[in-house]
Amino acid sequence: MARFDRIREFVDRLHPSGLLYATYEHRLIDELDHSRLPRHVAVLADGNRRWARTNAPGQPLVAGYQAGANKLKEFVEWCDEIGIPVVTLWVLSTDNFSRSSAEEVGPLLQVIEQMVADLARTGRWRVHPVGALDMLPAESAERLKTAARDTAAVEGMLVNIAVSYGGRHELRDAVRSLLAEQARLGISIDEVAQNLDIEHIAEHLYTKGQPDPDLIIRTSGEQRLSGFLMWQSAHSEFYFCEALWPDFRKVDFIRALRSYAARERRFGR
Repeated sequence: MARFDRIREFVDRLHPSGLLYATYEHRLIDELDHSRLPRHVAVLADGNRRWARTNAPGQPLVAGYQAGANKLKEFVEWCDEIGIPVVTLWVLSTDNFSRSSAEEVGPLLQVIEQMVADLARTGRWRVHPVGALDMLPAESAERLKTAARDTAAVEGMLVNIAVSYGGRHELRDAVRSLLAEQARLGISIDEVAQNLDIEHIAEHLYTKGQPDPDLIIRTSGEQRLSGFLMWQSAHSEFYFCEALWPDFRKVDFIRALRSYAARERRFGR
């Protein structure tokens, strides 16, 4: 199905209107100030279920998830083309995972696993799952970890896959990891409390060693973070788009980058 979609997109671009649109995209990309591009772009790919209800009535909601996954793979391509070093894709929250039925989560996980495998198979990007993977079925968690192992030596763009991810869960896991580390070193809780610094917690986040997201994009018209990258987003710029995620276009992404480049980042100053 994904191959058919790519062929159809290619054919569409050969149409005069498609060629005109592609030319417009390239012009916008050329006009970007590449010295002001974000190093790390994160996206809340929201609106897949609403898209399915409108565009695939009568079909299972997995049709929306698949359309969303196809768009995420396109998005990774766009980021690589423009030269973004780090991308984070939020595909499943801990809230969604715990509240949804097994009948809904099962097909969604299959779509996510296939998407991650497809990204890893290219050999172009380093795939890094982030989230409470222990909440996932063991088979699903292992498939995600396999993709991470298989791409660990890749020097291309880093693609974080936020699956079974929640900001509060990440902070909990960071504190647990920090305390366990200090205990192994024989350091008491009192000593930890006396010497604890911001950097100590940052070193135990899922995204440790990475730059914080400069730009966070959310689609579907929602204007909230829902706990996404709570710690890392302290100085991020936000861009909210009305389009449902499967309808998010490359030109929408370019507009988000242009909006970001036009802002004066003050970092709390």
